[in-house]
Amino acid sequence: MEDTITHIQLACFSLGNKLFAVDIMRIREIHSPQKLAPLPCASPLLEGVINLRGSVIPVMDMRKRFKMPDMPDTSVSKLLIVTLVGQLLALVVDDVMEVISVPVTDIRPPINIAPGCGMEFVLGVCLSNDRVFMILDIDSLSYQSGVVR
Repeated sequence: MEDTITHIQLACFSLGNKLFAVDIMRIREIHSPQKLAPLPCASPLLEGVINLRGSVIPVMDMRKRFKMPDMPDTSVSKLLIVTLVGQLLALVVDDVMEVISVPVTDIRPPINIAPGCGMEFVLGVCLSNDRVFMILDIDSLSYQSGVVR
């Protein structure tokens, strides 16, 4: 008997008024921001590293990844700790919203528009409660910023 995946659970987060989602199976935990240690010669996308229970984890600012302005000082961000091949990566996002379950058949291909606008990091697009979420390809985010070599 063949097991077919019919739904995928996605953790949703925001960057300004833009909505994104990540496969819940790739998320290890969610944290409030922590003190960063800077990295010498790091990619401009990496803010530094954090120490999380003895693990050193690089931190990527998702606003910088998508060429968005910095978050206002009055706002509180979150760290989304995601799993990559053999390591962890912390993503700085504005807010973590909810977990949604989406039928796999409802996921549409990413919009093919001008290169460099960030759509190269999107696996697909889905609709939930009249909101459109861009489903991120975590691996492409990390490989193109030099986190994983």
